[in-house]
Amino acid sequence: MDKYVAYVGTYTNEDKRGLHILDVDVDKGFMSERDVFIAENPSHLVASKDQRFLYATSDLGVISFRILDDGGLEELNKKWIGGIRGCFLSTDRANKYLFVAGYYDGRVTVMHLNDDGSVGEVADAVYHKGIGKTVGRRNIAPHVNCVMLTPDEKYLCAVDNGLDCVKIYEFDHGTGKIDLVNILHLPLDSAPRHMMFSRDGKYAYIIDEMNSMVEVCEYRDTEEGPYLERQQSIPSSDPEENEPSAGSELIMTPGQDYLICSNAGIDTVTIFKRNDKDGRLTFMGDGMVGGNYPKSLGMFPDGKHFVSLNYDSNELSFFHFANGHECFLECAKPLPINNPNSMAIVKID
Repeated sequence: MDKYVAYVGTYTNEDKRGLHILDVDVDKGFMSERDVFIAENPSHLVASKDQRFLYATSDLGVISFRILDDGGLEELNKKWIGGIRGCFLSTDRANKYLFVAGYYDGRVTVMHLNDDGSVGEVADAVYHKGIGKTVGRRNIAPHVNCVMLTPDEKYLCAVDNGLDCVKIYEFDHGTGKIDLVNILHLPLDSAPRHMMFSRDGKYAYIIDEMNSMVEVCEYRDTEEGPYLERQQSIPSSDPEENEPSAGSELIMTPGQDYLICSNAGIDTVTIFKRNDKDGRLTFMGDGMVGGNYPKSLGMFPDGKHFVSLNYDSNELSFFHFANGHECFLECAKPLPINNPNSMAIVKID
């Protein structure tokens, strides 16, 4: 049987034990805490594509770790990113670059990665500029909330929560430099928060925080450059739900048949059936997570279980899908963890 370990990144206060190492029981859809690593505000985590290294945000920049054979962590180094602490990390397939989204300073940062997995120097950095529609609201300034490469790794997408757009940068694999080539403008006051691509590289999915919508976009690379073209906008929560909601995060089942999203405010998770031919989504059902502010989600490798990281109620809630994937049921007691914010699951020897 395959074995997995999960890493949970949190925001820390007096207690600096912010990076939690959990053993994963795939059959039961449950995790048990093994160890805690001291780190200040490791709020977002990402594992390298080969799952040999783990990277975390921190107050002074980013931290790199080697993932040991048993899933333990060995710290490699810490590196200042040249700006304010990031809120989201991603890597390329070759593990030569680390991409950092800056919510607080509206900055996109590209960091070199060394052969041993440690973080090198800044390769490039760009500050977003401009203001949102309404002065005095949260979108008065740029807030880069998510950065990730397109599946062909030719372009870097930067989701800007404050400017209601996704900026697309051409990415130079030799130097790490980025150059703006296109912008996907989303509705005013939509506040896009998180995006992900389908495995075939044809479609992108973006969840909007303020208007609680999921945008389905077709991705094309043409002679004129890259395009993200909106094909569908669908509510991230039950269309009959009248309470205020804030779209939080997207995940997919391993087979990519279903897309799952979390909704803060109403504290629900929604299941969509995904059409592989045109990328469109169909609402299947939703349910309460039993905690407060499901800020992030984690998918178990079996595709049958998922976890909701409930930020305000300081816990992880565990669920399994039922009736196919039409609904979900709680399958284990919540695991207490203070201010859980992100999760990475990796396979171990």
